[in-house]
Amino acid sequence: MKAIIQTQGNQYTIKEGDVLFVNRYQDSVAGDTIVIDEVLMLGEGENLKVGLPLVKGASVSAKVLENKRDKKVTIYKKKRRQGYARKRGHRQEISVIKIESINA
Repeated sequence: MKAIIQTQGNQYTIKEGDVLFVNRYQDSVAGDTIVIDEVLMLGEGENLKVGLPLVKGASVSAKVLENKRDKKVTIYKKKRRQGYARKRGHRQEISVIKIESINA
């Protein structure tokens, strides 16, 4: 069964067993179970349910595998002929989750 969910401000197309990299869930540790209630679409083929905007009574259960930091993003600003150059870096906090079950 497939589903489209919304979590942490992003939408994902998922099925059971998928591993996702999402923005970090606050106060979560490895092994925690998270319930995502924002299901936008559920099923496939003849059994397709589309929410307006959410499918009522549907939820997705996911397990946090680990919390870590993503790859470094380098921000470089420069104005030519002005002697201005700035280099900064940033690493986003992410959670790695595994979809355990999709409940209709």
